[in-house]
Amino acid sequence: MQGTTSSQFNAAGAGGVLLAVLAGCVGLGALIGWAVGSGAVGALFGAVVGILGGIVAVYARYGNMS
Repeated sequence: MQGTTSSQFNAAGAGGVLLAVLAGCVGLGALIGWAVGSGAVGALFGAVVGILGGIVAVYARYGNMS
C-alpha cells in the first residue's frame, strides 16, 4: 500500500521570508523615525510591524500546504 505524498515545509525558506520582511520593516521604520526625529523609536515600531508582517508573509507563502 502506497501512502500519499505531501508537500514538504521548507523551514530555511520560511525563516528567510520572515527575516527579510522583518529587516525591511525595521530599516523602513528607522528611516521614517530618523526623518521625524528619532530613528530608534522608528526602528522599534518597524520591528513590531515586521514581526507581524513576517508571520503573515510566511503564512501566505506556506499556509496552503496540504
